[in-house]
Order: sequence, then C-alpha cells, then structure tokens
Amino acid sequence: MEARLLLEDGTRLEGEAFGAESSKLGEVVFSTGMTGYQEVLTDASGYGQIVTMTYPLIGNSGINRHDLEARQSFIHGLVVREHATSPNHRQSEGSLDRWLKECGIPGIAGVDTRMLTRKIRAVGTMKGILSTTGAPWDALAEKLEAGSLLRDQVARVSTGTIHSSPGSGPRVVLMDFGAKYGIQRELIRRGCDVVVVPWDTPAEEMDRLGPDGILLSNGPGNPKDIPEAIATVGCLLHRHPLFGIGLGHQLFALAAGADTEKMKFGHRGSNHPVKDLTTGRTWITSQNHGYTVRIDSLAQTDLTVTHIALNDGTCEGLAHPHLPAFSVQYHPEAAPGPHDSGELFDRFLASLHRNQEGTAHA
Repeated sequence: MEARLLLEDGTRLEGEAFGAESSKLGEVVFSTGMTGYQEVLTDASGYGQIVTMTYPLIGNSGINRHDLEARQSFIHGLVVREHATSPNHRQSEGSLDRWLKECGIPGIAGVDTRMLTRKIRAVGTMKGILSTTGAPWDALAEKLEAGSLLRDQVARVSTGTIHSSPGSGPRVVLMDFGAKYGIQRELIRRGCDVVVVPWDTPAEEMDRLGPDGILLSNGPGNPKDIPEAIATVGCLLHRHPLFGIGLGHQLFALAAGADTEKMKFGHRGSNHPVKDLTTGRTWITSQNHGYTVRIDSLAQTDLTVTHIALNDGTCEGLAHPHLPAFSVQYHPEAAPGPHDSGELFDRFLASLHRNQEGTAHA
C-alpha cells in the first residue's frame, strides 16, 4: 500500500506503507542515532512527532519488551529509508511493522530521508501529516491546514497515580513529566526508595512524602505550557536537593528566573557531544528535545552553565551555586546511547547524603 507524507511547505513524499492504516498529524523531526530505534520510539519526549530516522535501515533487530522506555509509543508517525521486514535478533519478540500496528502508528518507507533531514535542517521542524489510508493529497492538505500541534502532551503521558519502588536508600520523589523507564532503573540500581508522582502534584503533597531529593524527569513539548509545574519547582528548589533531566532541566531554569526558546530543529539522537565546563571533559550523549535554555537569560539568575553542546553552543547543564540543585538537558540514563554520563546519578545521591548530614548536624 502507498503511504504519503505532506509537509506544511507543500513538500510531498510518497513511499511504501507499513505499520497502522491511519492518518496522523505531527511535528516532523529527525533523529540521528545509529542504534536504539525502539528506545527512540518509546521516549515520551517525542509525543506527537513524526520521527525521521537518519540511519537508513530500521527494524532489523525487531521489538522486545526489555528495550521499551514507556508503556507504549507516543509518536505520531515513523519515516525510514528502508524498513526491515524480517528481523533477526535473539531478543526479538516481533517485527517493527506488527508493533506499530498494535500502537496505531503509521509508517512510510522508501523515501529520501537524507533529503528530508537536510530540508528540516535548512528551514526548521514543521507540521506534517502522514497517511497510509490512501487519502488523496487534497484531503490531506485540508486536514493539515485545519489541524494544530498538541500543547498538552505532558498531561497525556504522565502517570495518573502515585506509585513507588521501595528501596533501602534515600527517598527520591520522581516528578513524571514523561519519564523514561531508564531514569527509574538508574535510581533503583543505586538502592533509592523511588516514589513516582504525577506532573501536577503540589509541592505540599510531595513534602508529605518525606523526600530526601526531587528528580524532575524528561518530557514532551514546551515547558511554558505547564506554568503550574514551574511554580511547583520554584517551591521545591528551596526545600529539597533537586536534579532535572531534559524537560526537568528547562523547568528548573524557568523556576529560577531564566528563559527558554524553541530551537530550529532540536537535538535528537544518541551521538551528541557535550562539554563539561567544570572538568573540561567531553561526553557523547543521548538527546531528545526541541527547546533550550537561553544562555543570555541566565544573567538575571543565580544559575551557572555547567555543560554546553559542542555542535551549536547551546546550554546543556546548569547548577545553583548556593542550593543543592543541578540539571542537564541530555539523558544520562543512556537509553539509547553511551553510558558516559551515568555518574550524574551518583552526583545526585552524593548531594542527598551531604544534605542529610548537614540537616543532622543542624
């Protein structure tokens, strides 16, 4: 069956349909990772996006439960150069095509993803519609013009209840803005008593949980679309040690008085170099974001830049000089991606222990 992808600038791409028979509108983006397509597709930070994979062959290792980073995929479409129909991997439990069908996600293969990526790099991400239903171009154009991109993604992906993974170590309250499973795995691996709470949980309710620290998770969309979360983080900042990742990093910055802005085409992939300004060391990181903290806005805050992206000089990390609070834009849980920056979880735990010792002495 034929699939069609229409962009808001009028670009038309035709290819082979796979996945679900559906028409979905979303923001067309690209991801540069050579591995880990399953983690990319189940990262809630990609909610509502039509994801173009720059690596040419996708689906060759199939799908398995172990590599899921959320209970389902939240993307609105998948664009690939070549779709592997016969996966071959010892952990494979099924094909990408079958899994996309189960998730209701359309896919298009056989298109020039190199050209599409270059277009997005030149003009920026844009709205698009991907259809595998056989709908004519005129009908797709009408839907594209009438449709709008989502602004309530966080509420759609966050947990609806408070739940916990008991441990013998410090209690960490994880604010779920679309948290990847890898974040919780890293905390549990270090013995933390993890309590996951919905994105809109009030600061007072989190206080009653008796946290030793707060972790602000990754998530989709514009951080300014959830002003109530910014206010909550502003309260928590002065009460508990805090670590922000991805969207959590942006919320931390906004709560401290900084500003954020939409990037031209964002950072998505598992091969982004980031320099740690405190050590001079460069990390290769996993990233998935379309907004960034404006470095020029930090002059009006107490925050300092700790990490920068070497490709474009954007802010990748922040720290508060007087409070036990820091954040990074990239994903230290490395799913997918290198494990270079996993030590940030150790740094967070060290700040919890120092805070506990200081409280005991006081």
